[in-house]
Amino acid sequence: MKTVSGDLKVFSGNSNKPLAVEICRHLNIEMGRLHAERFADGEIDVQILESVRGHDCYIVQSTCTPVNENLMELLVMIDAFKRASAGKITAVLPYFGYARADRKASARVPITAKLVSNLITKAGADRLMMVDLHAGQIQGFFDIPVDHLQARPVFLDYFQDLRKRDDVVVVSPDVGGVERARKFAARMDAGLVIIDKRRPKPNEAVVYNIIGDVQGKTCIIFDDIADTAGTLAVVSNKLKEGGAKCIYAVCTHGILSRNGVDKINNSPIEKLIITDTLPANRNLGPKVVVLPISYILAEAIQRNHDGMSISDMFN
Repeated sequence: MKTVSGDLKVFSGNSNKPLAVEICRHLNIEMGRLHAERFADGEIDVQILESVRGHDCYIVQSTCTPVNENLMELLVMIDAFKRASAGKITAVLPYFGYARADRKASARVPITAKLVSNLITKAGADRLMMVDLHAGQIQGFFDIPVDHLQARPVFLDYFQDLRKRDDVVVVSPDVGGVERARKFAARMDAGLVIIDKRRPKPNEAVVYNIIGDVQGKTCIIFDDIADTAGTLAVVSNKLKEGGAKCIYAVCTHGILSRNGVDKINNSPIEKLIITDTLPANRNLGPKVVVLPISYILAEAIQRNHDGMSISDMFN
């Protein structure tokens, strides 16, 4: 087992540098110097511009759009740190792409989340930090330690004024997200509603039933990912038909691809609250609120460096 005696250093790829800058600000350190560019033919060119020998190094890189470019950049960076004799390499993935391909949902399909975990491990990472995985079992795909961080404290702070109100319910947009929504509802001291949803094909959702009472309620749809926002639009319309008084949506990872922002703007949703695990410098419209998650990542990094418990952050 490696022991780390060197300084804490944080580096960033190109996927979400503003988040890495904020993490370093909370840690009160300068961000490490690293060159990550492209050769003329598109190949990735990485060089670490300072010594990392024996140091505790953290690489911040979300595998967001362009997903494959950012994933490959992460692998190349990890390899560079390994060959530069870093004491310990922790890959910090605020958003872990391919997480939805976590099982064989039908015949002759890959389990891409497992493939990506193999690639990261083989590249030389010693540890992973990720925020709100689509499925908790993905942690078991890795043969190295994984810190599964939660954005829940950020959302609880935002909804402070709605906590313990009798008219508030938390809505799970599908059966698979019930445990996630139940934990948030418990912290909000609110009721729980479950949506009976089916996906006839990827990025398309059909709602069949609402399990629970939403008449006259303030509903908070709680999910981990908003990709095309199709589920949020369909579910919010169904809740409105069911008599919901006010509808909010919460998603840690606001991908909002294709016409996702338009779907939110044209839906009954009052506000969609996301975090900056993905770059927030996009035109997200008046309904989308982006909350910072850098302080959670910074505290987790500091605790890991100091050998302290990370789970205590979320108890």
